[in-house]
Amino acid sequence: MSRYLGIAAAAVIACAVLSVSACSRPSRQKTWTVPVKRGDIVVELRIAGTVTPRNRIPVRPPVSGRLDEVLVQEGRRVVRGQALARLSSLERVTLLDAIPLEDHVARERWAAVYRPITIVSPIDGFVIARNAEPGQTLAVSDAPLVIADELIVQADVDETDLRHLTEGMVVQVSLDAYPDDTFAGTIEHIAYESRLINNVTVYAVRIRPRGAPATMRAGMTATVRAVAQRRRDVLTLPLDTITEVHGEKYVTVRSADGTEERRAVITGISDGRLVEIL
Repeated sequence: MSRYLGIAAAAVIACAVLSVSACSRPSRQKTWTVPVKRGDIVVELRIAGTVTPRNRIPVRPPVSGRLDEVLVQEGRRVVRGQALARLSSLERVTLLDAIPLEDHVARERWAAVYRPITIVSPIDGFVIARNAEPGQTLAVSDAPLVIADELIVQADVDETDLRHLTEGMVVQVSLDAYPDDTFAGTIEHIAYESRLINNVTVYAVRIRPRGAPATMRAGMTATVRAVAQRRRDVLTLPLDTITEVHGEKYVTVRSADGTEERRAVITGISDGRLVEIL
């Protein structure tokens, strides 16, 4: 018997409408009704992140010298051992510059003896920066090219939000530069050591993109959205239909016969627009 009463009560609640009051002026009120509905509520966690290379390698020459040619452009994919640029050592530059231009035989002979040095890629990846052009003199500390293996998204997550994230979890990522392009990503690592940023304890979280757009660049700001809580097929009401008096929450319910009654309710999660009625 109690089970059937519960079903009947649920049916009455589902068919009820809510009377909501809003004061546009102190002396006047405007009321309207909204139906009680069943639906899903999803609470999202939004985290600011930055696109960064997983492995960023500045490619430096083994010796000082003059850059003869650069063989790659920014954005080009390269493989390990591929020639990226050629450099003449200072000894080769000094020798060849001392030979008169019209003495082709001597220039060819010494150019064959002192060959240019080839700068090669240390990894498979792509060029993210081209910092020098032919004719420039480079020291061994200069990096004419920078190579990255792949781009990932790194976010600093407040310790209070860390409970909602797990390794392997799928999240949605959008770039501030292209907010309409959303793509999936997988959380591949959550740091074990915290950092303190603006007196807030945070943990670094690495996210590997899935099918990231070609427009993604290192240094871009990203927004990561993760589902923190989800409730399916629950009773929901607009959040502004709930009133709170001395810590108790109430709604005004209008029955089928037009009578109104204020009822205490217990609420669950809210997405900022809808609230779950427990």
